[in-house]
Amino acid sequence: MSHQPELHNSIVAMVSLASGIAANHPAMGQCQLERLRKYGVPEHQIDAVIEIARHIRDEASEKLDAAFNELHEQNTNRTEADIEAIALPPQDDKQAKAGSCCTPTPSGQSCC
Repeated sequence: MSHQPELHNSIVAMVSLASGIAANHPAMGQCQLERLRKYGVPEHQIDAVIEIARHIRDEASEKLDAAFNELHEQNTNRTEADIEAIALPPQDDKQAKAGSCCTPTPSGQSCC
């Protein structure tokens, strides 16, 4: 069995920072920011990671809000029995593929 090299500590810190931001983690990535600076990662790269993570988080939130609003609108005039019988429809392959793409951040950073 071959041993794969581990990720560099700065990459781990970037991934951790980005996922924490995207997940709205209460620690706010402060530990990762300190580590990235200690490893000598340039501020413009740290800023790009933060921007991409926030963009993904905000885009996900907007899509969830839109889906919620659509379901809310559909259910406004339904009875309680109708609402209990409703199940979210499964996505077909076209919807799944369309929803998996992301848009660039406001400054043009790719998040894919």
